[in-house]
Amino acid sequence: MYAPAPLKEMLALQFKAASTSLPYEIHFHALEGEGMLINTDKFKVSCFATRHRIPCWGFRFDQVRAPRRVNPAKCVQEAVPTSFYDRLKWGEDYHGPDGKIVRNDQVTELAPKAKSYAYSADTIFDESLIEKLQGVDMLYHETTYLKDLAERAASRFHSTTVQAACIAKRAKVGRLLIGHFSSKYEKLDIFQQEATTVYPNTDLAIEGVTYTA
Repeated sequence: MYAPAPLKEMLALQFKAASTSLPYEIHFHALEGEGMLINTDKFKVSCFATRHRIPCWGFRFDQVRAPRRVNPAKCVQEAVPTSFYDRLKWGEDYHGPDGKIVRNDQVTELAPKAKSYAYSADTIFDESLIEKLQGVDMLYHETTYLKDLAERAASRFHSTTVQAACIAKRAKVGRLLIGHFSSKYEKLDIFQQEATTVYPNTDLAIEGVTYTA
């Protein structure tokens, strides 16, 4: 778990108060500054600070390379077992028990473009985020208020629909998801309507819905 340091104490207190013991161990990493958190040959994760009343952090997830597409029909033809498919996705050749070598490009197809996603936590409208969010395929950005309450949003360190859309437009993201709506609003359609006037490819982030970039 990567989070602000105080969260570790909060979790420990809650578990103690509720007499809760987890069936697994939490490896807690306190966030101390912006930068790379995880960097592998398949993906990397970095964090950045957002501007709110309390310390908040956003995260960016980038595929370093996407897995290749396996062609099942060709695999059957070349007698490549299904148990090897995951290794094919990452470029390995198959060495059969009879010594036959099946080249990866014989049974797979070129990988799709590597994908990227950014989650921007609670934040006031902050143009410095544009560089950190640049070019991601999908961005989640808070929109607590509609555009007519820009002053209230600023005073409470939150963003409006139009402000989130401006960030997405200037960062040239592929798709914008908006959420963290104030409970004062009974209907959410207006949030999407306002945001799309600035950035058309905007959707409401609804719990339980799956979104693809």
